[in-house]
Amino acid sequence: MDEEAISQYITETFENVQVEASNGSLFFFYGAERDFPMVTLVTKDSYDQFSNLDRPSVFRLNIGISRNTFRSLFAAETIYDFTALDQIMPHPVYGQMFWICVLNPSVATFERVQPLLAEAYDSAVKRQAECEGE
Repeated sequence: MDEEAISQYITETFENVQVEASNGSLFFFYGAERDFPMVTLVTKDSYDQFSNLDRPSVFRLNIGISRNTFRSLFAAETIYDFTALDQIMPHPVYGQMFWICVLNPSVATFERVQPLLAEAYDSAVKRQAECEGE
């Protein structure tokens, strides 16, 4: 999978998703709310250097998921190689906030993260509805 195919999947699958580009990376938001993205596609080491994204054609898909889902994926303490391609792992910086990442996901790995993208979307929709209800 490449960034374009992943971006297309997100924008065509989930309703009312807005994309904002910054410094070569893409930030996906639900609706007009721009406080916190639900998914990001990062292509450079501008935000952190853990994944060595300055390598040719390397990008990182980041997804915010629920605490329960995160814990079900990463039940035990493990040391991760944050430069490894095609491995679902905690985000090197935002893992404590229940974000996961995968560098250059294959088609099979992307199929595994599709339910996680749906969860991130559903959470963003719910968060927006709660904000509008206040």
